[in-house]
Amino acid sequence: MKAPKRLEPLIQEGLVDEVLYALKSGKEAAVYVVRSEGVVRCAKVYKEASQRGFHKQAQYREGRQVRNSRKARAMAKSSRYGRREQEDVWQNTEVDALYRLAAAGVRVPQPYQFVDGVLLMQLITDEEGDAAPRLDDVELTADQARAYHASLIADVVKMLCIGLVHGDLSEFNVLVDAQGPVIIDLPQAVDAAANNHAPWMLARDVNNLAAYFGQFAPELLTTSYAQEIWHLYEHGHLTPDVALTGHFKGQHRTVDLDAILNEIHEAEVEAMQRKLAVE
Repeated sequence: MKAPKRLEPLIQEGLVDEVLYALKSGKEAAVYVVRSEGVVRCAKVYKEASQRGFHKQAQYREGRQVRNSRKARAMAKSSRYGRREQEDVWQNTEVDALYRLAAAGVRVPQPYQFVDGVLLMQLITDEEGDAAPRLDDVELTADQARAYHASLIADVVKMLCIGLVHGDLSEFNVLVDAQGPVIIDLPQAVDAAANNHAPWMLARDVNNLAAYFGQFAPELLTTSYAQEIWHLYEHGHLTPDVALTGHFKGQHRTVDLDAILNEIHEAEVEAMQRKLAVE
């Protein structure tokens, strides 16, 4: 196919040999399957903020550090230059997260290059070598649901052990290859220690997984992994190989149920919008 304009500089620099086909186009980025260094990979082309559909970005930006004081001031004022710098931070968040998570043993695509808003990374494939399906497109048995859920919970723990929360984890941003689930889409990843929204973002991620896999293995609907994981993290006892029970008896305290239900509803709407955007 004809190379998209955003990929032309990478072709000129020899980072991309050939653009094979468009894989998907969502509200945050368009993804192409390319040949790079003789290997089939994918190129994620980030869209400008004006073209993106992801909202409530302020909640995700909280706690992200910008060392350059001029850039920080511009971002705070939301000037034209500041908005451009915010875009760089937003995109680099995913790149940085992918490198850190891959090193920590989390199942994510391996990143290779990040140039001018284009991320070259591993193409996750199925047993036939085709692009792997999303989790929501896979029929699961009860045993598969339990195994995939356990794998993803283990990855959530590994993520938090290096201080990260995905922030938007659901069946729509998990791929399934021959070995199981692979987590994708991390530009909204947050610093667990610096972002005040991290506890409920973690809870939403974990509860999204329980709700999805609970369709196939109903016992997962009564688990409380999020509270258990966060409690261990807060008290410095969370390790990548921690043995979780899935149940937690915490202190009784008043819960804003309406706020929680509203967040769940908004997450469902966002997930459905993303699903429709790529179909």
